[in-house]
Amino acid sequence: MVIDYFGKDFSKLANKKLFLFDMDGTIYMEGKLFKGVNELLAKIVEKGGKYVFITNNSSKSVKDYIDRLSAMGIPCDESNFYTSTQASCELFKDRFNGELVYAQGTDSFLKELGENGIRYTTKLEDGIGAILVAYDSELTGLKLRTTSEVLTKCDVPYYATNPDWVCPVEFGYVPDCGSMCFGYEKATGKTPIYIGKPNPMMINLARAKFGVTRAETVVIGDRIYTDIASGYNAEVDTILVLSGEATIADYQASDIKPTFVLKDVSEILKSLNK
Repeated sequence: MVIDYFGKDFSKLANKKLFLFDMDGTIYMEGKLFKGVNELLAKIVEKGGKYVFITNNSSKSVKDYIDRLSAMGIPCDESNFYTSTQASCELFKDRFNGELVYAQGTDSFLKELGENGIRYTTKLEDGIGAILVAYDSELTGLKLRTTSEVLTKCDVPYYATNPDWVCPVEFGYVPDCGSMCFGYEKATGKTPIYIGKPNPMMINLARAKFGVTRAETVVIGDRIYTDIASGYNAEVDTILVLSGEATIADYQASDIKPTFVLKDVSEILKSLNK
């Protein structure tokens, strides 16, 4: 028997086929890989499973993430990722195909939109059919002003990549997309529809892609209101790790409870080594 933070046996993780990992605060912090991550991923593959990184962080493209994780020694390609940017591209191609989209985000985010056929602008201009705001680590005062002006003057559907309040960094946290959008709400009265976690879209698409059941899938993350909630909404098991944003106090205060609570992802090895 292997037990989690609250004494619950998590041996059944040995039967999982698809491990869906959050990244920031779950497998690394600001580029520093947590201990045991490479060993865990190798064990998953050894046992015939698949690991996929599902992240709400839209500041980097899939190619950027591949380069970043490869530099950390993690074997990965496009099949190992599903991001809120990819989910946004799929949604916008389905609902706003060919329409001009006002987009706020990093250069990497905007490049990925363009590569996926999304016609976008970063200025207020005629013909804007929708608005998309992403977590923007390159945010400037000019971007704040322009996005506020677009939201004020354009009565069109308004989306955001993810609702995360903060992004964990070495010294603590910085505001994430949810906090940025809260600021826009106070300035303009507009609130977005959020695309990434807790929306179960990324989980459901990953399951379909690899042909696994809900019982064979587990979501691992450090945020209850996004990572764990997305797994809950997709009706799969979840693991809350205490290496990032969430605390035991958050766990106790939340109506949504993870299936298991672990100190960090390295503890998952205890079940896979059985």
